[in-house]
Amino acid sequence: MAHHGGSDPESEPNTRLYNPYQDLNLQVPINNLYRLPTSPEFLFAEESLHQRRSWGENLTFYTGSAYLGGSVSGAAVGLFSALRNFEQGDTLKLKINRILNSSGHTGRSWGNRIGVVGLIYAGMESGVVAVTDRDDVWSSVAAGLATGALCRAARGVRSAAVAGALGGLAAGTVVAGKQVLKRYVPI
Repeated sequence: MAHHGGSDPESEPNTRLYNPYQDLNLQVPINNLYRLPTSPEFLFAEESLHQRRSWGENLTFYTGSAYLGGSVSGAAVGLFSALRNFEQGDTLKLKINRILNSSGHTGRSWGNRIGVVGLIYAGMESGVVAVTDRDDVWSSVAAGLATGALCRAARGVRSAAVAGALGGLAAGTVVAGKQVLKRYVPI
């Protein structure tokens, strides 16, 4: 581990001792071998001043969350669709097969569609934050607006404008709700 500024890592409060041999009851002085930081490390000091995810983390988080949410929602829709399509003479094995097929197909389809929307939103938000150098509610609203407009651009200007407005409204609502939860709900 590199030492910066001549500070002693033993006296730093942001480090903790790691001893992989603690359960072996060995009498070896190994406490000084493994000193791991408890705070994230950054290459440049400017990076540590920003309290936000990197664009890669945003991309992974929003795409994965959107895919997971879309897949679960689609699977639920597929389940109800399969339950509605049961026929009188279906055996239990056939009913289970119908449920699994319908849930799997609809879940994958919805997951892929909504995952792409999450991917576009993550790219737009990272782009807006990079251009404005601000990470606030308005950056999220602008990213939602751009995402909605881009997703519906092929259907015409009116459809893109409506989708952009809905995307901006949805993003603003989610971010504002998150801020309210942070402020008023103790964790």
